[in-house]
Amino acid sequence: MEVCQRVPKGVVCLLSALQFHEIGTQLPREVWLAMPEGAQTPSLGYPPLRVARMRGMAYSDGIETITAYGATIRVYGVAKTVADCFKFRHKIGLDVTLEALKDAWLKRKASMADLSHFAKINRVERVMQPYLEAVVA
Repeated sequence: MEVCQRVPKGVVCLLSALQFHEIGTQLPREVWLAMPEGAQTPSLGYPPLRVARMRGMAYSDGIETITAYGATIRVYGVAKTVADCFKFRHKIGLDVTLEALKDAWLKRKASMADLSHFAKINRVERVMQPYLEAVVA
């Protein structure tokens, strides 16, 4: 909540969004924040930030605005978060990415149409396709 108030252009993403949506078992040490390409990197003393740069629809599509405890939180939805995990799989690890996909599918938090939509936006359709087929089977 504190980060979202101090960085209005930031959107909670990747591992922090997985934790927010209660998907997987990851407990990030940093707050993962998506920022538009070209925006200045925020400098906060606490909590530590990990910034992921995105542009166009990859940044703007899939944002959910949630009000909790009197603060507005901007976080990516489940399907967008899973697609982002595939896009940034080299930074967070393929094991974390596959755990997120399996958990989101088993908990019925993401539909195949939504996952495919965000895979297309993030340009990871070919990467995700075999894993989507395996999860459905």
